[in-house]
Amino acid sequence: MTGSPHFTPPPPPPPPAADRTSVASRFSRRHFLAGAGVLAAATAGGALAVTRPWQQAPVAGVDSAAGGKLVLVTLYGGNDGLNTVIPYTDPAYPAARPSLGYKTSEVLPLSDGLGLNPKLAGLQSLWKSGNLAIVRGVGYPNPNLSHFASMGIWQTANVEDGSGAGWLGRWLDSAGDGPERAISVGATLPPVLRGEKEAAAAITGPAISFPGDRSFQEAYGAMQNAGQDRAGMAAAVASSGRDLLGVQQRLAGLGSSRGAGASKGAGSSNAGTAPTDLTGALGVVSELIATGSPAQVYQVSLESFDTHATEKDNHERLLADLDSAVTAFFKALKGNPHGADVVLMTYSEFGRRPAENASGGTDHGTAAPLFVAGPKVKGGRFYGEEPSLTDLDANGNLKSNVDFRQVYATALERVVGTDPEQVLGGKFQTLGFV
Repeated sequence: MTGSPHFTPPPPPPPPAADRTSVASRFSRRHFLAGAGVLAAATAGGALAVTRPWQQAPVAGVDSAAGGKLVLVTLYGGNDGLNTVIPYTDPAYPAARPSLGYKTSEVLPLSDGLGLNPKLAGLQSLWKSGNLAIVRGVGYPNPNLSHFASMGIWQTANVEDGSGAGWLGRWLDSAGDGPERAISVGATLPPVLRGEKEAAAAITGPAISFPGDRSFQEAYGAMQNAGQDRAGMAAAVASSGRDLLGVQQRLAGLGSSRGAGASKGAGSSNAGTAPTDLTGALGVVSELIATGSPAQVYQVSLESFDTHATEKDNHERLLADLDSAVTAFFKALKGNPHGADVVLMTYSEFGRRPAENASGGTDHGTAAPLFVAGPKVKGGRFYGEEPSLTDLDANGNLKSNVDFRQVYATALERVVGTDPEQVLGGKFQTLGFV
């Protein structure tokens, strides 16, 4: 992947050949929901309210009062941290990037000799208002420079080989109360939200609709009932269908609240919009939050950060997308009581090398900053130390000083409201950004 200017996240790998014969017995209803989520994405409608053509028992309520809401923004491809949070007063910065670096007059100043990329004016405003924190030098021991391997490590929090359930999937396993606990906005469900027993729902809009006429829909609903003729894979398919109907009912109920004008402070409707961009995806999330969605965790993503060549223009465009999307998201939730405990967090699989390459870009690196934003964030501050541009590792990359699992532990304990040690499989010192 090192030669490709654009990186698209891969589909989940098939089970190992040795496991395929027993996959039905291991294929729980929540595992299958990953596939059901794709169906939900493919059939998502623009209507804010969805009719219920079949009778289905109400979905049990999910009480999220014990914790806040975490919005995870995945930046696929390896975001260039040094041209995002810029050490513009460090003479080693222009020395490493004579053409790719930014001049002092271009940078949006923060503090401590650091500033933001000129396309991040909205994030600078959040910083000034105390609602944006920046964690510097984030990485993990023995970093892997492969897109797939490193993203697997970040999404599972397994720094050995990136295998196993997602770190938020393990939280879902422990919560065990339905797919509406977490929602991914997009056409696929990423590994971070897949557990051994549970999984999140994947949608592309604030409502789910189904194709066909009433008779088809009623038949589909009837097929999701348990029966003696359904075992193994057939039972998994049926139970995942019930999950899909449950999520559909939840969203339909929220749609009724929208129609009743119950979403004070909600932004404009995203009906009819396919959220292929970050602004659209976060718009769906803001609608769901504003109208009382029971989900505690949401996931969205932005791709193409693999900037090996002609980086400056491409990276600026991506950061402008990030800036406008995040700014619009918090603007939509301003004044809404459901938005008071929202924390948004960005991450990428790695940063870029300090030195620019001969193609006007940067190659795969290691440590990088990430953003944490929201009304309850202790912002206008840095957490972690700024990595040195002269004291590099053996490969000429930055040395991390914050383990990403410290960030996860903080989010789990102080936002989601759960024991991070049980989810992460170890104790990690929390940070003070919430």
